[in-house]
Amino acid sequence: MQPRISMITLGVRDLERSITFYEHGLGFPRMNSPPEVAFFTLNGTWLGLFGREALAEDARVSSQGTGFNAFTLAHNVTSDAEVDAVVERALEAGATLVKKPELVFWGGYSGYFADPAGHLWEVAHNPHFWVGPRDTGE
Repeated sequence: MQPRISMITLGVRDLERSITFYEHGLGFPRMNSPPEVAFFTLNGTWLGLFGREALAEDARVSSQGTGFNAFTLAHNVTSDAEVDAVVERALEAGATLVKKPELVFWGGYSGYFADPAGHLWEVAHNPHFWVGPRDTGE
């Protein structure tokens, strides 16, 4: 088996609001999808949005979870300035600021926002972690 995460699907209470946030607010490219779900093409993976109740029903679990979901999604970028720009774009699109971008103990720079459904996103620049295509010099 080759380990990978090919899709992340978020259960959301307001599908249309979440679609607007990701498609128009953050500029994620939306794929052709049936009306009850939305898929976005990302670099190397996909993001899915599905009604919270419907996603829970599909997995045969309760949809009544509240509070911290015990995970965050992360978007790694190439500079501190890009962290600021991505967080600002998310806030302009309707996100809630959770932690203002700042220098962090591990030597990078990061901040957190919550999307309209409350999912936590970290936006980070890690100078010790490669992000993006490598320049091979060829």
